[in-house]
Amino acid sequence: MSTHYDNLETRSRDAREASLFECLRSQLGAACAAAPGLARHLEGVEPGAVTDRAALAKLPVLRKSALVEMQKAEPPFGGLTTRPAAAFEHVFQSPGPIYEPGVSSVADWWRFARALYAAGFRKGEIVHNSFAYHLTPAGVMLESGARALGCAVLAGGVGNTEAQATAAADIGASGYIGTPDFLKIMIEKAEELGRELKIARAWVSGGPLFPSLRQFYTDRGIPCLQGYATADLGSIAYETPAMEGMVVDEGVIVEIVRPGTGDPVPEGEVGEVLVTALNPDYPLIRFATGDLSAVLPGISPCGRTNMRIKGWMGRADQTTKVKGMFVRPEQVAEILARHPEIAKARLSVTREADQDRMTLAIEAAEPSADLAARVRETMQAVLKLKGEVEADLPGSLPNDGKVIDDLRKFD
Repeated sequence: MSTHYDNLETRSRDAREASLFECLRSQLGAACAAAPGLARHLEGVEPGAVTDRAALAKLPVLRKSALVEMQKAEPPFGGLTTRPAAAFEHVFQSPGPIYEPGVSSVADWWRFARALYAAGFRKGEIVHNSFAYHLTPAGVMLESGARALGCAVLAGGVGNTEAQATAAADIGASGYIGTPDFLKIMIEKAEELGRELKIARAWVSGGPLFPSLRQFYTDRGIPCLQGYATADLGSIAYETPAMEGMVVDEGVIVEIVRPGTGDPVPEGEVGEVLVTALNPDYPLIRFATGDLSAVLPGISPCGRTNMRIKGWMGRADQTTKVKGMFVRPEQVAEILARHPEIAKARLSVTREADQDRMTLAIEAAEPSADLAARVRETMQAVLKLKGEVEADLPGSLPNDGKVIDDLRKFD
């Protein structure tokens, strides 16, 4: 039995990049003609010119906050879909509120089969799906992926643990899909009821899989792998048995950028995850997830050759309020843009003697008092607030993706 879902997973980097960008160029032209919101967002972009990642990086970023406003102006999908709402099979609502379309008749429309296959799910299994089916799309998304593999699905949804544990035991479900902690709750409830679950593998998302929890499952003979996905985009990346980072899905283009900008960071540096989804019905381009991650070098020992990321490493939205004024990562990026000699910066906010204090730490090849003074002036002009500047050599700041670090304690 193959360890890979298909040949796409083992193609060369050059072949993958050529295929991804050929598909993107083709979709961009058609999408801008059919999706007025997308056409406005990408006004002036020539689809044929988006030939590689450097060209993609010149396109504007689509942020989730903008998505909310676009949907309010042009409900329900902000003019970003190539079909009218009634031509989809599902409409979902996520917090925001943000509305997402869905299609079940197209096999694996959200692209989860690949991730589930890597976790060992195969045709003929019964899979217990404990993701929510109410309003939010997770339940239907994962069911679509499992069914594409030929699995039968027990639509457990959330809550009512005793009923779910009983049903999984009654039908002999061998796979679990859901949040990381709910399987443990089910196992403990089944033991309390004197029932035996036959879960042999698990795929989880929607929360942190702590090492102790993974070990809990391992001790019971249940390999548990996790995936990274969003309601807007579907599957983005997934763990494989190699357990070295997450392999990016073959149907998306992932970029890691400096938070608050669309500028790619060097390999290994922590930044915000941007995703371009090659979905002709809902082609989100450079969609900012708000999550932090970093690219891992090399390819996975499992043989899959696509880019790997470290997985979820926190949130990129580091906006804070200082002296009644919002300070955003984009503003820190503007300060850097005005001083090309700065390689990296981090704004720390502290509170001393009942006063907010800002300190901008910068990295430069030639740090000096003169540079710090010039940056201090720019900082006041951009932020409309006074602060201190500390200049140091490259490598002095931690590689954690933080642009704004609010160290104040309010409790």
